[in-house]
Amino acid sequence: MYNLALILAFVFLLAGCSAPSVTVSGKSDTNTTFAIAIHGGAGVISKAQLSPEREAAIRNDLERALKAGQAILTKGGTSMDAVVAAVNILEDSPYFNAGKGAVLTSEGHSELDAAIMDGKTLGAGAVTGLRQVKNPINLARAVMEKSPHVMLSGNGAEVFARSAGIEMVAPSYFVTPERQRALEAAKRKENASGMNQGEMRKLNYGTVGAVALDRNGNLAAATSTGGMTNKKWGRVGDAPIIGAGTYANNASAAISATGWGEFFIRSVVAHDIAALIEYKGLKTEVAAQTVIDKVGQLGGDGGVIVMDRKGQIAMPFNSEGMYRGWANGNLKPETRIFKEK
Repeated sequence: MYNLALILAFVFLLAGCSAPSVTVSGKSDTNTTFAIAIHGGAGVISKAQLSPEREAAIRNDLERALKAGQAILTKGGTSMDAVVAAVNILEDSPYFNAGKGAVLTSEGHSELDAAIMDGKTLGAGAVTGLRQVKNPINLARAVMEKSPHVMLSGNGAEVFARSAGIEMVAPSYFVTPERQRALEAAKRKENASGMNQGEMRKLNYGTVGAVALDRNGNLAAATSTGGMTNKKWGRVGDAPIIGAGTYANNASAAISATGWGEFFIRSVVAHDIAALIEYKGLKTEVAAQTVIDKVGQLGGDGGVIVMDRKGQIAMPFNSEGMYRGWANGNLKPETRIFKEK
């Protein structure tokens, strides 16, 4: 009698099928061949201050972003297209610190950063210090695909953006009443007595990002941010730094980070997670948690979304909350804000 397991394995081999397992918080779907996960920032997210109406609006935009990426993957589209589509929606939302909802610098304007990476080719593009690019992730992709460089900054990046046909807007597009109030509050605290570490934590979050696995087994990661409220001197965080806030490699995983950028840079968070998976063979959730623990030990906080080449997802964070969601195959998207019991 033939061994049933061998027969099933032979059938899958003939069919050329792959069925990666997607795991989030102990849940698994072994019938999916593609998946997407997103985050909308981590940090001091208080249940008491998050009204039901605002929570519903945030979850709605997270779900719209997931569905946009999921629709592309369902039709056989690439993970690159999926992460860009998802991040575009989050950049256009006023609820997240990226694009339209970006926080303001000490001078009262936005300075936007973004990065993208293709796990198949290890191609990458990053931009920093943008003031007039509506969707920074689109420019990051253009840097990767239409320039010989990996990272462009400031005015030069925007000159390139115009030559590449990227949509531009007036700087005032990014200035919202909510972000103006946040800047004024930060300045008052700073002028009164300076800021301690606890107060600094409240200024460091809001990055958005996406990771995806497509039907061809290719991974991609994308991250976009407005940085830190009241930031000075052209400060750049981890989001546009390949290996710190953004990384993708088909040999390991796709990672997008959110949190106190200085600590994520020092810990080279995204690449460290990928390296633990590829070189040490750690399970995805173990590798991700190990590195987030390192960030915490240094004094920083935040979180990551990670998707490995088998489609397994990990979303650890050590902050009060992290806006996040995922969609496995054609299943209904799920979203979370606070830690699950």
